[in-house]
Amino acid sequence: MTACATEPVTVDRDDSAPPAGCVITVDGGYAARLAVRGDSWFPERWTLAGPEPYAVPLPAHQPEEPGSGTEVQPMGDGRVLIRRTADGRCFFSLLYPTGPGTGEALLGAVECPADTRLRLLPPAPGGAHAYALAVGPESSTVWLVAGGSFGPEQVARIPGRCSGGVWLDRAGRLLALDRTDDTGRTKAVVVDLGRAGEVAPLLQIADDSDDRVLLADPDSALLLIGSDAPAPGEPARLGWGVLGSTLPVRFPECLRGAGGAVTPFAIQPGQVLTPETCGVALRVDGPAGAWVAVWRPSDRRLRHLPAPRGWLAGAGLWTQEGTLLLPYTTEATPCGVGRWETPWGQRAEKEKEQEQGGELEGREGPGGPQGPKGPQGPQGPDGGGGEAGAEPASAAAAVTRPVPLAQAPLARSAAPS
Repeated sequence: MTACATEPVTVDRDDSAPPAGCVITVDGGYAARLAVRGDSWFPERWTLAGPEPYAVPLPAHQPEEPGSGTEVQPMGDGRVLIRRTADGRCFFSLLYPTGPGTGEALLGAVECPADTRLRLLPPAPGGAHAYALAVGPESSTVWLVAGGSFGPEQVARIPGRCSGGVWLDRAGRLLALDRTDDTGRTKAVVVDLGRAGEVAPLLQIADDSDDRVLLADPDSALLLIGSDAPAPGEPARLGWGVLGSTLPVRFPECLRGAGGAVTPFAIQPGQVLTPETCGVALRVDGPAGAWVAVWRPSDRRLRHLPAPRGWLAGAGLWTQEGTLLLPYTTEATPCGVGRWETPWGQRAEKEKEQEQGGELEGREGPGGPQGPKGPQGPQGPDGGGGEAGAEPASAAAAVTRPVPLAQAPLARSAAPS
């Protein structure tokens, strides 16, 4: 598919982005979605592990109401978490098949006043726990809603209004959120659920920029970032950086003319210490509908792909070997997974060797996260002085805490490509 539009890409993550057609566990074993038959909506679990995917409907005693905020999420054991809203409360249950019917284990409820919005966070690594984010007028609360001991438990409270939600480690302990303060400025922070919800800065490209974490891969430490730092006052641009690196965030020019609003939804795992080789899958929403694009930090162009007919837009995952899996549903194939094999490999390596200079494509941002002053900036992770690469003193020795990306030794103007 060819896209010729050149409008700036939209990458803001204010939770108003179109939701994915289904939710997939981190290990790719299960997926869940709200399916429709006639006028009735019901949860449906997909089993993706195995030779062929298959779906199991999990209807309750009455149809679901997706417009009322009902959400579903697969757990690692195959059960499906469902959130329903009624009478100012959010109710959580686990659904599972029981022969011809559906079993339901009630987990409890969370109070949701009229000025508070609650939604499920992305599936946690391991699949044994599930979390929700409740956003109020002045603060946000992270709830453990499945996998706890006594029903929903409050595990973190963060000043400010938070959006987004990206897991930074394989243990399901470090959660990146995009926090908007009382001045309206948005910066990504990391919440350590293993230390009673301790909050630390994660991303600050410039003092006056809005900086969000859109996606992360724990293996390679690759971060996908949305920020207006390259052009203040203009729509945010899509960039990439490496967690804990002293290199600046880069904003590739090829991601600007994608043909519509771009949302990254999957990163190729297993590329340890080589983030530039990770495949990134992006959903592109343009005038003609939604399609798929793929890109690597080491590439200088997007590859546009026609999505499979019936693609559950925004859903998919990479295998470690570089195959992109895209779930779809049609009348003929109610539960299908399309496969796209990457052209990266020996040919790509040969092309890379022929490039002169060897620099990765893209403009460098006005500074890596934590400001424009250089590798040793005026603020460390705790807001005080010190090196930006220093680990917070409060970090547990057994867990590698993410270090705020270091300040890049660049001026406000972007470097040429």
